[in-house]
Amino acid sequence: MKKTILILTSLLVLNAFSQQKRLWAKSVINQKAPKLTVEKWLSDKPEIKGKFVLIDFWATWCGPCKRAIPELNRFKTEFQNDLVVIGISDETKEIVNSLTTPKIEYFSAIDTGRTMYDSLEIQGIPHCILIDPDGIVRWEGYPILTGFELTSEVITDIITRYKK
Repeated sequence: MKKTILILTSLLVLNAFSQQKRLWAKSVINQKAPKLTVEKWLSDKPEIKGKFVLIDFWATWCGPCKRAIPELNRFKTEFQNDLVVIGISDETKEIVNSLTTPKIEYFSAIDTGRTMYDSLEIQGIPHCILIDPDGIVRWEGYPILTGFELTSEVITDIITRYKK
């Protein structure tokens, strides 16, 4: 019996470590990012030259998207010298502007034509890509996926490795 429990436990542990990151979009990791295209900026247009750019694809109806806003606000402040955070929604300006809580403190735009959504084949949100100053995607995915979360440590590591 003890041997059986040990074998089952070992298999569960191996399975947990062998799980792959799940994406709900086309993978573009270590590839040139699609051109930043938006229909309209709801904030000022950011200056991204020489910066890391974190793009969050989101919607007001999406609970996980709204839960991520305070974290994205924190990333904007924590990495203000190196990182530009941008939220892009495929909803209208009126719908996005109707969201008052939580308050978005980073750059915000709409893309009702879904230009970037479609180029990345995004099927689920929130979806983020983190782009280095050379325009290469260094992180992608569902930012709250267990075991693959987008955290300050992940961003720090990417900035450290790819900063010019």
